[in-house]
Amino acid sequence: MKAVLGCVSSLYVAAAFLGPQYRQVPSFSNGLTTGMRGRRQLIVSAADGTSGSTSLERETLRFLNPDTVENLANQYGTPTYIYDMATLKASARSALSFPNAFGLTVRYAMKASPNAAILKLFNNLGLHIDASSGYEIQRAMRAGVPASHISLSSQELPSDFDSFVDLGVHINACSISQLQRFGERCPGGKIGLRFNPGVGSGGTGKTNVGGPSSAFGIWHELLPEVKRVVAEHKLQVVRVHTHIGSGSDPAVWQNVAALSLDLVREFPQVETLNLGGGYKVGRMRQEQSTDLAKIGAPVKEKFEDFALETGRKLHLEIEPGTFLVANAGALVCRVQDKTSTSAHTFLKLDAGMTEVLRPSLYGAQHPLVVIPKDRTRADRAASYVVVGHCCESGDLLTPAPGEADTVSERELTSAEIGDLMVVEGSGAYCAGMSTKNYNSFPEAPEVMLAPDGALYLIRRRQTLEQALQNELDLPTSALA
Repeated sequence: MKAVLGCVSSLYVAAAFLGPQYRQVPSFSNGLTTGMRGRRQLIVSAADGTSGSTSLERETLRFLNPDTVENLANQYGTPTYIYDMATLKASARSALSFPNAFGLTVRYAMKASPNAAILKLFNNLGLHIDASSGYEIQRAMRAGVPASHISLSSQELPSDFDSFVDLGVHINACSISQLQRFGERCPGGKIGLRFNPGVGSGGTGKTNVGGPSSAFGIWHELLPEVKRVVAEHKLQVVRVHTHIGSGSDPAVWQNVAALSLDLVREFPQVETLNLGGGYKVGRMRQEQSTDLAKIGAPVKEKFEDFALETGRKLHLEIEPGTFLVANAGALVCRVQDKTSTSAHTFLKLDAGMTEVLRPSLYGAQHPLVVIPKDRTRADRAASYVVVGHCCESGDLLTPAPGEADTVSERELTSAEIGDLMVVEGSGAYCAGMSTKNYNSFPEAPEVMLAPDGALYLIRRRQTLEQALQNELDLPTSALA
């Protein structure tokens, strides 16, 4: 795309923050699509009337525009999370169209972003819930999700799990001991089995939850022991569940689908096969996203072939989390300091690992977009290391890809103290997975952007008093 504009300020608004209609997302045969945008060439009209070509490789805003960013910061302060309702709805519709042979349930992996407003929105759209703890079950039910629409797959089986079963919650046993406990408390009951199929895949080793180095699920070679416990307690195995990781490779995912069907053959009462989620989502421009239609088509064929072979028409479940919310959320923060060493120029934000932990934990990459107070700086670029506000060397927003401990520079719009910064791709595993209250920073608020442009506060900013409310004083005698 080319733009010829008479002033840099107009260039900033009209070209640097183009809307979704300018996104280019070509397909790839491996079930992946590219990230949000391609390279753009801008023709900038100089003050002397001449034109010069500026190549911008910087990331751009996704669903926001500069005015909305400024309004949000003025109204709610910084840092603040913002979610786009239109993007959330579009992602849900995409997931609900996943190819299936004999029925589909889409379960939102609520750990990705558990705010009640998001849960209610997805519930109204027909999505069910994948919960990872008893507390998530309670949270979902408080948001209006029927218990019968909730499935639990947890590393820690709640002590009162049988009360959830009585309400209609679906339980997947994720270990032999969980299966034994379920059998003792709910003999003859219906149960799902989460298996570790022996292979895994993920964006990093920390997001790979399959294979021999993963504690998630029942190791597939323990099948005889599983059958023994099932028989002992006369359990009805009605579901098989597998999940191999977040950001998993589509080819591996399809292979696991075939392995999962082999496990289903071992349990004649199984009605549902849950293949988990973990679909790749391209946050950065050059990253690729999973094409659900492409990876789902061969899975549908496998279900059809299985039905022809066995006469069993299996219901399919999937559990997207990141896919639904990652690019529907952003964090708006502010550059509060700028400093240099002999090696780098650093931008210090009023946010960090207390809001976006993924870069520090995984070396994950998030698009960073500067909104300068002086818009005449919009065409100027500079390289920075962007860091958070915590007293922690690992509080880094620009690590090397996949290397959380390695400092990396990012080319951004020239920034100064007081400029706003938007951390894109912050809808998943940010507000719900952060080092809350580290250095006593309060939890940031969350806002929903409606299709008509209205802003709705869906979580207030935490106060210091709220962060301290559960602390108790020691008696004076104990301090003597």
